[in-house]
Amino acid sequence: MNIILCGFMGSGKTTVGMELAKIMGRKFIDTDEMIEKEQGIAIKAIFTVHGEEFFRDLEFECCKSISNMKNCVVSTGGGALTFKRNVDVLKQNGKIVLLDADFDIICRRIGNSKTRPLFQDREKAKALYEERKSKYLDAADYVIDGNMSARKTALDIADIFR
Repeated sequence: MNIILCGFMGSGKTTVGMELAKIMGRKFIDTDEMIEKEQGIAIKAIFTVHGEEFFRDLEFECCKSISNMKNCVVSTGGGALTFKRNVDVLKQNGKIVLLDADFDIICRRIGNSKTRPLFQDREKAKALYEERKSKYLDAADYVIDGNMSARKTALDIADIFR
């Protein structure tokens, strides 16, 4: 069974995921990285060149292939689990853990990152955070406090699955 991490950008999915995989001796997979590797270009470029719908289809294919894997820790893109088809396919062989971090902590973690286009406008980012939160809660099998250190969060998740 896979452990699928979901949450808003900056909630710690990748950092916690790598730590959790180390603690539990599992393979770590980042869906965005997987898509970039397969496509040979960055997510931002995929959005620009092909549009969001094309990217979401790639993301769904990625989720389908992950559902055939075993004992992985998976970090999903911030929007992936706002789509029911992705949630449904990942739950076939996994449990979803929401890293529930407060918006101000997320802002502190992200800072003034230029690599996060959705964060150039904080008002819009806050609205997106609010909009996605209920979808994350609907998808989640477990909700974990994402405001702690990556190590503490990973240890708390490991305790659930031991």
